Amino acid sequence: MALREINFDGIIGPSHNYAGLSPGNLAATRNAGAASHPRAAALQGIAKMRANLALGLVQAILLPHPRPDHRWLKALATDYAAAPPHLKAQALSASAMWAANAATVSPAPDTGDGRCHLSVANLVTMPHRSHEWPETLAQLQLAFAHEHFVVHPPVPPPFGDEGAANQMRLTASHGEAGVEVFVYGVTGGPFPARQHRDACEAVARAHRLDPARTLFVQQSEAAIAAGAFHNDVVAVANERVLFAHEQAFADPAGFYADLRRLLPEVEIVEVPAAQVSLQDAIASYLFNAQLVTLPGGEAALILPEEARATPSVWNWLQAHVAGNGPIRRLEVVDVRESMANGGGPACLRLRVVADPATIDPRFLVDDAKLDRIAEVVSAHWPETIAHDAIGDMDLIGRIEAARAELLKALDLVGFIDR
Repeated sequence: MALREINFDGIIGPSHNYAGLSPGNLAATRNAGAASHPRAAALQGIAKMRANLALGLVQAILLPHPRPDHRWLKALATDYAAAPPHLKAQALSASAMWAANAATVSPAPDTGDGRCHLSVANLVTMPHRSHEWPETLAQLQLAFAHEHFVVHPPVPPPFGDEGAANQMRLTASHGEAGVEVFVYGVTGGPFPARQHRDACEAVARAHRLDPARTLFVQQSEAAIAAGAFHNDVVAVANERVLFAHEQAFADPAGFYADLRRLLPEVEIVEVPAAQVSLQDAIASYLFNAQLVTLPGGEAALILPEEARATPSVWNWLQAHVAGNGPIRRLEVVDVRESMANGGGPACLRLRVVADPATIDPRFLVDDAKLDRIAEVVSAHWPETIAHDAIGDMDLIGRIEAARAELLKALDLVGFIDR
């Protein structure tokens, strides 16, 4: 099989709003109550996907979930019209757009049975995310129905699992066996540690990973307390490159020693706190960039505009590239509408190393399909959602109709709609 890294981006849904539902996510809580712009947010995400295609990357999509989530509300013995405001907000959340939290992925070269394994994240820590997994599971079972894949249900509560945002894979090349790194939290000051070690170990067992090439690494309390609610806010890896903040891990020296032992060719790029503070790294989403390998073999960072606008971050990046470091190219994208809800370019995508020919083609995109999606978004996504509008039943009708139009355009009616 011709294994490629495929980026599955979550299309930002028509209910995208700033309800501030995620304690520890500083951007989301800072913007709580502001008016959101779902149409602009989705079009920015589509533009990012288009830019990835132009770089020669393989691009795919995950779809917005049905919102409000009427099944979840029914299980709570209410409906949307009668639900109290906090349940309305949690039922309407568009947070499934953060595809990095959809699942944990272990490519075929790493697994005992030679198949690619995906485990849907349970997201139990936050109520507004805890009801995402059934729809995510349905989408992944459809997209990865080929015998090359195994799609697992989530780890049961109370063991919090937030997916690939807390997992890194390092390898000489995508098609070779790698070292899988699971990052878990224990404490985080006033904020919850969302990824539990028990969940990491359960996923590793389900994926039949080699224990000798699997690492469980603790995230630093300082990082969580500063607002790094997931590991991918302070560290990212791709092939042989690990790019991390100096304060990302509780025991960086021990982790790096284990990594060098298992993968001698690893290139560790650590950003010193003296040059880029945790606060600047988190606010700019420096490490929530997509670290990718371009067709020519060079490593590139796909960064948000906020990284370029933060002097300490941009100065460090420019010096790294000028100094002939492992990361050779910087690509800047505008995803400010999703950034305001607490996620950068990497939050919007789930990476899957697989043969594109084994993926349901309705989930793969090219420029023509992105044009079609953009037409639906431009015609049907709300332009603005005010903070006090989530009780407007006319708005709810427009949100539901917008998603239905997208399913129709992608020939998915009857497959994942509910």
